[in-house]
Amino acid sequence: MKKTEQTDSYSHILKYTGLFGGVQGMNILVGIVRNKLVATILGPAGMGLISLFNSTINLLANSTNLGISMSAVKSISEAFDNGDESTLRRIVRMVRSWCLLTGLAGMLLCILLSHQLSWWTFGWGDHTLHFVLLSPIVAIMAVTGGEMAILKGARQLKHLASISIYNVLAALFVSVPLYFFFGEKAIVPSLVIMALMQMLLTIGYSYRMFPIALARDKKSLAEGMGMVRLGIAFVVAGILGSGADFVIRSFLSYTSSLETVGLYSAGYMMTMTYAGMVFSAMETDFFPRLSASNKLCTTSSTIVNRQIEVSLLLVSPLLVFFTIALPILMPLLYSGKFTPVVGMMQVTVFAMYFRAIKLPMAYLPLAKGDSWSYLFLEAVYDILLVVCVVLGFRKWGLMGCGIAITFVGVLDFILILVYTRYKYGYHMSCRVRIYAMMQLPFGILAYLVTFVSNPLIYWGVGMLLGCASLAVSIMVLRKKTSLWESLKKKVKRRFARE
Repeated sequence: MKKTEQTDSYSHILKYTGLFGGVQGMNILVGIVRNKLVATILGPAGMGLISLFNSTINLLANSTNLGISMSAVKSISEAFDNGDESTLRRIVRMVRSWCLLTGLAGMLLCILLSHQLSWWTFGWGDHTLHFVLLSPIVAIMAVTGGEMAILKGARQLKHLASISIYNVLAALFVSVPLYFFFGEKAIVPSLVIMALMQMLLTIGYSYRMFPIALARDKKSLAEGMGMVRLGIAFVVAGILGSGADFVIRSFLSYTSSLETVGLYSAGYMMTMTYAGMVFSAMETDFFPRLSASNKLCTTSSTIVNRQIEVSLLLVSPLLVFFTIALPILMPLLYSGKFTPVVGMMQVTVFAMYFRAIKLPMAYLPLAKGDSWSYLFLEAVYDILLVVCVVLGFRKWGLMGCGIAITFVGVLDFILILVYTRYKYGYHMSCRVRIYAMMQLPFGILAYLVTFVSNPLIYWGVGMLLGCASLAVSIMVLRKKTSLWESLKKKVKRRFARE
Protein backbone atom coordinates (compact mmCIF):
# COMPACT_ATOMS: atom_id res chain seq x y z
CA MET A 1 0.00 0.00 0.00
CA LYS A 2 2.81 2.42 0.89
CA LYS A 3 4.59 1.68 -2.36
CA THR A 4 1.43 2.43 -4.34
CA GLU A 5 0.87 5.71 -2.54
CA GLN A 6 4.45 6.73 -3.13
CA THR A 7 4.29 5.84 -6.82
CA ASP A 8 1.00 7.66 -7.27
CA SER A 9 2.43 10.74 -5.55
CA TYR A 10 5.48 10.90 -7.80
CA SER A 11 3.28 10.23 -10.83
CA HIS A 12 0.94 13.06 -9.86
CA ILE A 13 3.84 15.51 -9.49
CA LEU A 14 5.36 14.43 -12.79
CA LYS A 15 2.01 14.58 -14.59
CA TYR A 16 1.18 18.17 -13.64
CA THR A 17 4.76 19.36 -13.90
CA GLY A 18 4.69 17.94 -17.42
CA LEU A 19 1.36 19.60 -18.19
CA PHE A 20 2.40 23.10 -17.21
CA GLY A 21 5.95 22.52 -18.39
CA GLY A 22 4.51 21.68 -21.80
CA VAL A 23 2.40 24.83 -21.75
CA GLN A 24 5.42 26.85 -20.74
CA GLY A 25 7.38 25.21 -23.56
CA MET A 26 4.70 26.26 -26.02
CA ASN A 27 4.83 29.77 -24.64
CA ILE A 28 8.59 29.80 -25.03
CA LEU A 29 8.41 28.68 -28.66
CA VAL A 30 5.96 31.45 -29.49
CA GLY A 31 7.93 33.87 -27.32
CA ILE A 32 11.09 32.98 -29.23
CA VAL A 33 9.54 34.29 -32.42
CA ARG A 34 8.19 37.40 -30.71
CA ASN A 35 11.43 38.24 -28.86
CA LYS A 36 13.47 37.72 -32.00
CA LEU A 37 11.27 40.06 -33.99
CA VAL A 38 11.00 42.68 -31.24
CA ALA A 39 14.75 42.59 -30.54
CA THR A 40 15.50 42.95 -34.25
CA ILE A 41 13.05 45.84 -34.66
CA LEU A 42 13.78 47.78 -31.45
CA GLY A 43 17.31 46.62 -30.54
CA PRO A 44 18.74 46.55 -26.97
CA ALA A 45 17.72 50.18 -26.29
CA GLY A 46 14.07 49.46 -27.11
CA MET A 47 14.14 46.27 -25.05
CA GLY A 48 15.62 48.28 -22.18
CA LEU A 49 12.81 50.84 -22.44
CA ILE A 50 10.17 48.08 -22.30
CA SER A 51 11.96 46.57 -19.32
CA LEU A 52 12.01 49.86 -17.38
CA PHE A 53 8.32 50.53 -18.03
CA ASN A 54 7.39 46.98 -17.01
CA SER A 55 9.47 46.98 -13.82
CA THR A 56 8.02 50.34 -12.70
CA ILE A 57 4.40 49.36 -13.39
CA ASN A 58 4.91 45.98 -11.68
CA LEU A 59 6.33 47.77 -8.65
CA LEU A 60 3.26 50.02 -8.45
CA ALA A 61 0.83 47.14 -9.04
CA ASN A 62 2.45 44.99 -6.35
CA SER A 63 2.34 47.96 -3.98
CA THR A 64 -1.42 48.48 -4.28
CA ASN A 65 -3.04 45.06 -4.87
CA LEU A 66 -3.00 44.04 -1.15
CA GLY A 67 -1.64 40.61 -2.10
CA ILE A 68 -5.14 39.36 -2.91
CA SER A 69 -4.04 37.44 -6.00
CA MET A 70 -2.03 35.16 -3.68
CA SER A 71 -3.94 35.16 -0.39
CA ALA A 72 -7.27 34.55 -2.15
CA VAL A 73 -6.05 31.23 -3.57
CA LYS A 74 -5.90 29.71 -0.09
CA SER A 75 -9.40 30.91 0.89
CA ILE A 76 -11.03 29.84 -2.37
CA SER A 77 -9.22 26.50 -2.37
CA GLU A 78 -10.43 25.64 1.15
CA ALA A 79 -14.06 26.47 0.27
CA PHE A 80 -13.78 24.54 -2.99
CA ASP A 81 -12.37 21.43 -1.27
CA ASN A 82 -15.13 21.54 1.35
CA GLY A 83 -17.77 21.60 -1.37
CA ASP A 84 -19.45 24.63 0.21
CA GLU A 85 -21.03 26.27 -2.85
CA SER A 86 -22.59 29.25 -1.06
CA THR A 87 -19.39 30.10 0.82
CA LEU A 88 -17.38 29.72 -2.36
CA ARG A 89 -19.56 32.15 -4.30
CA ARG A 90 -19.52 34.63 -1.42
CA ILE A 91 -15.70 34.55 -1.35
CA VAL A 92 -15.57 34.98 -5.13
CA ARG A 93 -17.77 38.09 -4.91
CA MET A 94 -15.62 39.44 -2.11
CA VAL A 95 -12.38 38.82 -4.03
CA ARG A 96 -13.72 40.57 -7.13
CA SER A 97 -14.84 43.59 -5.13
CA TRP A 98 -11.50 44.01 -3.38
CA CYS A 99 -9.59 43.59 -6.66
CA LEU A 100 -11.71 46.25 -8.36
CA LEU A 101 -11.18 48.71 -5.49
CA THR A 102 -7.43 48.13 -5.26
CA GLY A 103 -7.09 48.33 -9.04
CA LEU A 104 -8.80 51.71 -9.26
CA ALA A 105 -6.75 53.00 -6.32
CA GLY A 106 -3.52 51.83 -7.96
CA MET A 107 -4.47 53.43 -11.26
CA LEU A 108 -5.16 56.76 -9.56
CA LEU A 109 -1.87 56.58 -7.66
CA CYS A 110 0.04 55.93 -10.89
CA ILE A 111 -1.50 59.07 -12.43
CA LEU A 112 -0.71 61.19 -9.37
CA LEU A 113 2.90 59.96 -9.20
CA SER A 114 3.53 59.95 -12.96
CA HIS A 115 6.03 62.82 -12.85
CA GLN A 116 7.95 61.31 -9.93
CA LEU A 117 7.95 57.89 -11.58
CA SER A 118 9.44 59.43 -14.71
CA TRP A 119 12.25 61.01 -12.73
CA TRP A 120 12.90 57.94 -10.52
CA THR A 121 12.93 55.51 -13.44
CA PHE A 122 14.88 57.39 -16.06
CA GLY A 123 16.51 60.52 -14.70
CA TRP A 124 16.46 61.97 -18.21
CA GLY A 125 13.69 63.20 -20.49
CA ASP A 126 10.05 63.64 -19.51
CA HIS A 127 8.06 60.38 -19.48
CA THR A 128 5.18 61.72 -17.37
CA LEU A 129 2.60 61.26 -20.11
CA HIS A 130 3.84 57.72 -20.73
CA PHE A 131 3.10 56.72 -17.14
CA VAL A 132 -0.32 58.39 -17.24
CA LEU A 133 -1.15 56.33 -20.33
CA LEU A 134 0.24 53.19 -18.66
CA SER A 135 -1.85 53.68 -15.49
CA PRO A 136 -4.80 51.52 -16.67
CA ILE A 137 -2.43 48.52 -16.63
CA VAL A 138 -2.32 48.72 -12.82
CA ALA A 139 -6.11 48.34 -12.60
CA ILE A 140 -6.15 45.66 -15.29
CA MET A 141 -3.47 43.64 -13.48
CA ALA A 142 -5.45 43.77 -10.21
CA VAL A 143 -8.61 42.46 -11.87
CA THR A 144 -6.68 39.78 -13.79
CA GLY A 145 -4.88 38.67 -10.64
CA GLY A 146 -8.16 38.20 -8.80
CA GLU A 147 -9.72 36.14 -11.58
CA MET A 148 -6.57 34.02 -11.86
CA ALA A 149 -6.76 33.37 -8.11
CA ILE A 150 -10.36 32.20 -8.54
CA LEU A 151 -9.39 29.75 -11.28
CA LYS A 152 -6.42 28.44 -9.28
CA GLY A 153 -8.48 27.97 -6.13
CA ALA A 154 -11.16 26.13 -8.12
CA ARG A 155 -8.49 23.84 -9.66
CA GLN A 156 -9.23 24.91 -13.23
CA LEU A 157 -5.82 23.81 -14.48
CA LYS A 158 -6.85 23.30 -18.11
CA HIS A 159 -8.38 26.77 -18.28
CA LEU A 160 -5.22 28.29 -16.81
CA ALA A 161 -3.14 26.47 -19.40
CA SER A 162 -5.38 27.70 -22.24
CA ILE A 163 -5.22 31.29 -21.02
CA SER A 164 -1.44 31.15 -20.96
CA ILE A 165 -1.21 29.87 -24.54
CA TYR A 166 -3.80 32.26 -25.98
CA ASN A 167 -2.20 35.20 -24.19
CA VAL A 168 1.25 34.65 -25.67
CA LEU A 169 -0.21 34.12 -29.15
CA ALA A 170 -2.22 37.33 -28.88
CA ALA A 171 0.88 39.22 -27.74
CA LEU A 172 2.78 37.96 -30.79
CA PHE A 173 0.18 38.96 -33.36
CA VAL A 174 -0.58 42.35 -31.81
CA SER A 175 2.71 43.75 -30.49
CA VAL A 176 5.04 42.81 -33.35
CA PRO A 177 3.03 44.61 -36.09
CA LEU A 178 2.77 47.68 -33.84
CA TYR A 179 6.53 47.75 -33.26
CA PHE A 180 7.22 47.16 -36.94
CA PHE A 181 5.11 50.10 -38.14
CA PHE A 182 5.60 52.56 -35.28
CA GLY A 183 8.87 51.54 -33.59
CA GLU A 184 9.44 52.75 -30.01
CA LYS A 185 6.27 54.90 -30.22
CA ALA A 186 4.24 51.67 -30.02
CA ILE A 187 5.75 50.49 -26.71
CA VAL A 188 3.22 52.19 -24.41
CA PRO A 189 0.05 51.30 -26.38
CA SER A 190 1.25 47.72 -26.95
CA LEU A 191 1.81 47.20 -23.19
CA VAL A 192 -1.72 48.44 -22.46
CA ILE A 193 -3.28 46.31 -25.21
CA MET A 194 -1.45 43.14 -24.08
CA ALA A 195 -2.57 43.64 -20.45
CA LEU A 196 -6.15 44.17 -21.62
CA MET A 197 -6.12 41.02 -23.76
CA GLN A 198 -4.90 38.92 -20.85
CA MET A 199 -7.68 40.29 -18.64
CA LEU A 200 -10.36 39.59 -21.25
CA LEU A 201 -9.10 36.04 -21.74
CA THR A 202 -9.07 35.40 -17.99
CA ILE A 203 -12.51 36.80 -17.21
CA GLY A 204 -13.90 34.94 -20.22
CA TYR A 205 -13.15 31.64 -18.46
CA SER A 206 -13.78 32.82 -14.90
CA TYR A 207 -17.17 34.43 -15.55
CA ARG A 208 -18.46 31.24 -17.13
CA MET A 209 -17.78 29.39 -13.88
CA PHE A 210 -18.85 32.20 -11.58
CA PRO A 211 -21.08 34.83 -13.24
CA ILE A 212 -20.01 38.38 -12.52
CA ALA A 213 -21.16 39.60 -9.11
CA LEU A 214 -19.73 41.93 -6.47
CA ALA A 215 -20.16 42.22 -2.72
CA ARG A 216 -23.62 43.55 -2.00
CA ASP A 217 -22.86 45.63 1.10
CA LYS A 218 -20.08 46.87 3.35
CA LYS A 219 -20.52 43.91 5.69
CA SER A 220 -19.83 41.43 2.88
CA LEU A 221 -16.80 43.46 1.85
CA ALA A 222 -15.54 43.58 5.45
CA GLU A 223 -15.45 39.77 5.55
CA GLY A 224 -12.41 39.99 3.32
CA MET A 225 -10.30 41.80 5.93
CA GLY A 226 -8.76 38.53 7.09
CA MET A 227 -7.68 37.78 3.55
CA VAL A 228 -6.41 41.35 3.19
CA ARG A 229 -4.38 41.14 6.41
CA LEU A 230 -2.79 37.92 5.16
CA GLY A 231 -2.04 39.64 1.89
CA ILE A 232 -0.26 42.62 3.45
CA ALA A 233 2.92 40.57 3.82
CA PHE A 234 2.61 39.54 0.17
CA VAL A 235 2.29 43.22 -0.75
CA VAL A 236 5.45 44.16 1.12
CA ALA A 237 7.26 41.15 -0.36
CA GLY A 238 6.02 42.15 -3.81
CA ILE A 239 7.22 45.71 -3.27
CA LEU A 240 10.62 44.45 -2.20
CA GLY A 241 10.86 42.08 -5.18
CA SER A 242 9.71 44.61 -7.75
CA GLY A 243 11.71 47.28 -5.95
CA ALA A 244 14.87 45.20 -6.17
CA ASP A 245 14.26 44.67 -9.87
CA PHE A 246 13.56 48.39 -10.28
CA VAL A 247 16.70 49.46 -8.40
CA ILE A 248 18.95 47.08 -10.33
CA ARG A 249 17.68 48.16 -13.74
CA SER A 250 17.68 51.84 -12.82
CA PHE A 251 21.24 51.48 -11.51
CA LEU A 252 22.33 49.90 -14.78
CA SER A 253 20.57 52.67 -16.69
CA TYR A 254 22.24 55.44 -14.66
CA THR A 255 25.76 53.98 -14.53
CA SER A 256 25.84 52.40 -17.98
CA SER A 257 23.13 52.65 -20.68
CA LEU A 258 19.74 51.44 -21.85
CA GLU A 259 21.59 48.83 -23.94
CA THR A 260 23.05 47.36 -20.73
CA VAL A 261 19.58 47.25 -19.16
CA GLY A 262 18.29 45.46 -22.24
CA LEU A 263 21.14 42.94 -22.17
CA TYR A 264 20.72 42.23 -18.45
CA SER A 265 16.93 41.93 -18.77
CA ALA A 266 17.14 39.60 -21.76
CA GLY A 267 19.73 37.37 -20.07
CA TYR A 268 17.98 37.23 -16.70
CA MET A 269 14.49 36.66 -18.07
CA MET A 270 15.60 34.08 -20.62
CA THR A 271 17.35 32.01 -17.93
CA MET A 272 14.37 32.27 -15.57
CA THR A 273 11.89 31.48 -18.35
CA TYR A 274 13.55 28.27 -19.48
CA ALA A 275 13.94 26.96 -15.94
CA GLY A 276 10.35 28.09 -15.34
CA MET A 277 9.16 25.26 -17.58
CA VAL A 278 9.74 22.96 -14.63
CA PHE A 279 8.70 25.40 -11.86
CA SER A 280 5.43 26.50 -13.47
CA ALA A 281 3.31 23.85 -11.68
CA MET A 282 4.39 24.94 -8.18
CA GLU A 283 1.71 27.54 -7.56
CA THR A 284 -1.16 25.77 -9.33
CA ASP A 285 -0.72 22.20 -8.09
CA PHE A 286 1.98 21.93 -5.42
CA PHE A 287 0.88 24.85 -3.23
CA PRO A 288 -2.73 23.59 -2.71
CA ARG A 289 -1.50 20.08 -1.90
CA LEU A 290 1.03 21.42 0.59
CA SER A 291 -1.57 23.70 2.19
CA ALA A 292 -3.88 20.72 2.76
CA SER A 293 -1.21 19.00 4.88
CA ASN A 294 0.19 22.08 6.63
CA LYS A 295 -0.59 20.75 10.15
CA LEU A 296 1.39 17.53 9.68
CA CYS A 297 5.15 18.14 9.75
CA THR A 298 6.09 14.67 8.49
CA THR A 299 3.61 14.79 5.62
CA SER A 300 4.69 18.31 4.67
CA SER A 301 8.34 17.28 4.58
CA THR A 302 7.48 14.29 2.39
CA ILE A 303 5.48 16.41 -0.08
CA VAL A 304 8.25 19.03 -0.27
CA ASN A 305 11.00 16.45 -0.72
CA ARG A 306 9.17 14.64 -3.52
CA GLN A 307 8.52 17.92 -5.30
CA ILE A 308 12.21 18.82 -5.02
CA GLU A 309 13.27 15.42 -6.34
CA VAL A 310 11.06 15.63 -9.44
CA SER A 311 11.90 19.30 -10.08
CA LEU A 312 15.64 18.70 -9.77
CA LEU A 313 15.60 15.63 -12.00
CA LEU A 314 13.59 17.41 -14.69
CA VAL A 315 15.43 20.73 -14.72
CA SER A 316 19.01 19.41 -14.55
CA PRO A 317 19.29 18.00 -18.12
CA LEU A 318 17.56 21.11 -19.44
CA LEU A 319 20.17 23.33 -17.75
CA VAL A 320 23.08 21.35 -19.21
CA PHE A 321 21.74 21.57 -22.76
CA PHE A 322 20.87 25.24 -22.19
CA THR A 323 24.42 26.08 -21.05
CA ILE A 324 26.00 24.41 -24.08
CA ALA A 325 23.54 25.84 -26.62
CA LEU A 326 23.59 29.47 -25.38
CA PRO A 327 26.19 30.77 -27.89
CA ILE A 328 23.76 29.77 -30.65
CA LEU A 329 20.46 30.34 -28.82
CA MET A 330 21.05 33.95 -27.79
CA PRO A 331 21.77 35.38 -31.27
CA LEU A 332 19.07 33.11 -32.72
CA LEU A 333 16.35 34.12 -30.25
CA TYR A 334 17.26 37.81 -30.03
CA SER A 335 20.06 39.09 -32.28
CA GLY A 336 23.84 39.19 -32.51
CA LYS A 337 23.80 42.40 -30.43
CA PHE A 338 22.85 40.33 -27.36
CA THR A 339 25.91 38.04 -27.49
CA PRO A 340 27.76 39.95 -24.68
CA VAL A 341 25.26 38.62 -22.11
CA VAL A 342 25.97 34.92 -22.81
CA GLY A 343 28.73 34.71 -20.18
CA MET A 344 26.43 36.13 -17.51
CA MET A 345 23.71 33.61 -18.39
CA GLN A 346 26.04 30.60 -18.26
CA VAL A 347 27.00 31.54 -14.71
CA THR A 348 23.39 32.31 -13.71
CA VAL A 349 22.40 28.75 -14.71
CA PHE A 350 23.95 27.47 -11.47
CA ALA A 351 21.43 29.52 -9.48
CA MET A 352 18.67 27.46 -11.12
CA TYR A 353 19.93 24.22 -9.54
CA PHE A 354 19.57 25.77 -6.09
CA ARG A 355 16.24 27.34 -7.08
CA ALA A 356 14.88 23.87 -7.91
CA ILE A 357 15.73 22.76 -4.37
CA LYS A 358 14.76 25.85 -2.40
CA LEU A 359 11.51 26.84 -4.16
CA PRO A 360 9.35 23.99 -2.74
CA MET A 361 10.76 24.76 0.73
CA ALA A 362 9.94 28.45 0.27
CA TYR A 363 6.24 27.56 -0.02
CA LEU A 364 6.17 26.17 3.54
CA PRO A 365 5.57 29.57 5.23
CA LEU A 366 2.70 30.24 2.81
CA ALA A 367 1.11 26.84 3.42
CA LYS A 368 1.37 27.41 7.19
CA GLY A 369 -0.20 30.86 6.88
CA ASP A 370 3.02 32.32 8.29
CA SER A 371 3.13 35.32 6.00
CA TRP A 372 5.66 37.22 8.10
CA SER A 373 8.24 34.46 7.81
CA TYR A 374 7.69 34.55 4.08
CA LEU A 375 8.22 38.31 4.15
CA PHE A 376 11.42 37.99 6.16
CA LEU A 377 12.93 35.44 3.77
CA GLU A 378 11.94 37.49 0.71
CA ALA A 379 13.34 40.69 2.22
CA VAL A 380 16.72 39.13 2.96
CA TYR A 381 16.94 37.73 -0.57
CA ASP A 382 15.99 41.01 -2.26
CA ILE A 383 18.42 43.09 -0.21
CA LEU A 384 21.27 40.66 -0.85
CA LEU A 385 20.44 40.56 -4.56
CA VAL A 386 20.58 44.34 -5.00
CA VAL A 387 23.81 44.73 -3.02
CA CYS A 388 25.60 41.83 -4.72
CA VAL A 389 24.48 42.69 -8.27
CA VAL A 390 25.59 46.32 -7.82
CA LEU A 391 28.97 45.23 -6.47
CA GLY A 392 29.31 42.50 -9.08
CA PHE A 393 28.55 44.86 -11.98
CA ARG A 394 31.03 47.46 -10.71
CA LYS A 395 33.73 44.81 -10.45
CA TRP A 396 33.16 42.56 -13.48
CA GLY A 397 30.33 44.08 -15.55
CA LEU A 398 27.53 41.79 -16.74
CA MET A 399 29.54 38.70 -15.81
CA GLY A 400 29.62 40.05 -12.27
CA CYS A 401 25.80 40.23 -12.31
CA GLY A 402 25.66 36.50 -13.13
CA ILE A 403 28.13 35.66 -10.37
CA ALA A 404 26.12 37.77 -7.91
CA ILE A 405 22.80 36.11 -8.81
CA THR A 406 24.29 32.63 -8.28
CA PHE A 407 26.04 33.63 -5.05
CA VAL A 408 22.81 35.07 -3.61
CA GLY A 409 20.94 31.96 -4.77
CA VAL A 410 23.27 29.75 -2.73
CA LEU A 411 23.00 31.98 0.36
CA ASP A 412 19.21 32.04 0.05
CA PHE A 413 19.08 28.24 -0.23
CA ILE A 414 21.12 27.87 2.99
CA LEU A 415 18.95 30.42 4.82
CA ILE A 416 15.66 28.78 3.78
CA LEU A 417 16.97 25.29 4.62
CA VAL A 418 18.02 26.34 8.14
CA TYR A 419 14.90 28.45 8.74
CA THR A 420 12.38 25.80 7.68
CA ARG A 421 14.28 23.16 9.64
CA TYR A 422 13.94 24.99 12.96
CA LYS A 423 10.64 26.80 12.31
CA TYR A 424 8.59 23.98 10.75
CA GLY A 425 10.60 20.83 11.41
CA TYR A 426 11.38 20.27 7.74
CA HIS A 427 14.00 17.60 7.04
CA MET A 428 15.69 17.35 3.64
CA SER A 429 15.70 13.70 2.56
CA CYS A 430 18.82 11.74 1.67
CA ARG A 431 17.41 11.24 -1.82
CA VAL A 432 17.39 14.98 -2.46
CA ARG A 433 21.06 15.18 -1.47
CA ILE A 434 21.95 12.17 -3.61
CA TYR A 435 20.16 13.50 -6.71
CA ALA A 436 21.78 16.91 -6.24
CA MET A 437 25.23 15.29 -6.02
CA MET A 438 24.43 13.23 -9.11
CA GLN A 439 23.26 16.14 -11.28
CA LEU A 440 25.29 19.18 -10.19
CA PRO A 441 28.63 17.78 -11.48
CA PHE A 442 27.11 17.58 -14.99
CA GLY A 443 26.33 21.31 -14.77
CA ILE A 444 29.84 22.15 -13.54
CA LEU A 445 31.46 20.14 -16.32
CA ALA A 446 29.15 21.76 -18.90
CA TYR A 447 30.27 25.18 -17.73
CA LEU A 448 33.94 24.18 -17.98
CA VAL A 449 33.31 23.01 -21.55
CA THR A 450 32.25 26.56 -22.48
CA PHE A 451 35.92 27.60 -22.23
CA VAL A 452 36.93 25.07 -24.92
CA SER A 453 37.58 26.72 -28.29
CA ASN A 454 37.61 23.53 -30.40
CA PRO A 455 34.06 23.14 -31.84
CA LEU A 456 34.26 19.35 -32.08
CA ILE A 457 35.25 18.94 -28.45
CA TYR A 458 32.80 21.65 -27.32
CA TRP A 459 29.73 20.17 -28.97
CA GLY A 460 30.75 16.53 -28.60
CA VAL A 461 31.50 16.66 -24.87
CA GLY A 462 28.66 19.12 -24.21
CA MET A 463 25.99 16.95 -25.84
CA LEU A 464 27.41 13.86 -24.13
CA LEU A 465 27.06 15.55 -20.73
CA GLY A 466 23.48 16.57 -21.51
CA CYS A 467 22.55 13.06 -22.61
CA ALA A 468 24.18 11.55 -19.51
CA SER A 469 22.23 13.92 -17.23
CA LEU A 470 19.03 13.08 -19.09
CA ALA A 471 19.70 9.33 -18.81
CA VAL A 472 20.18 9.59 -15.05
CA SER A 473 16.91 11.50 -14.64
CA ILE A 474 14.94 9.08 -16.81
CA MET A 475 16.34 6.09 -14.95
CA VAL A 476 15.36 7.49 -11.54
CA LEU A 477 11.93 8.79 -12.59
CA ARG A 478 11.08 5.50 -14.30
CA LYS A 479 11.56 3.69 -11.01
CA LYS A 480 9.54 6.20 -9.05
CA THR A 481 6.47 6.61 -11.25
CA SER A 482 3.87 4.45 -12.94
CA LEU A 483 3.59 6.77 -15.94
CA TRP A 484 6.12 4.77 -17.92
CA GLU A 485 4.07 1.59 -17.59
CA SER A 486 0.86 3.50 -18.39
CA LEU A 487 2.46 4.89 -21.55
CA LYS A 488 3.54 1.43 -22.68
CA LYS A 489 0.04 0.06 -22.10
CA LYS A 490 -1.51 2.86 -24.18
CA VAL A 491 0.94 2.21 -27.03
CA LYS A 492 0.21 -1.52 -26.93
CA ARG A 493 -3.54 -0.91 -27.00
CA ARG A 494 -3.21 1.40 -29.99
CA PHE A 495 -1.16 -1.13 -31.93
CA ALA A 496 -3.60 -3.88 -30.98
CA ARG A 497 -6.50 -1.87 -32.42
CA GLU A 498 -4.64 -1.27 -35.64
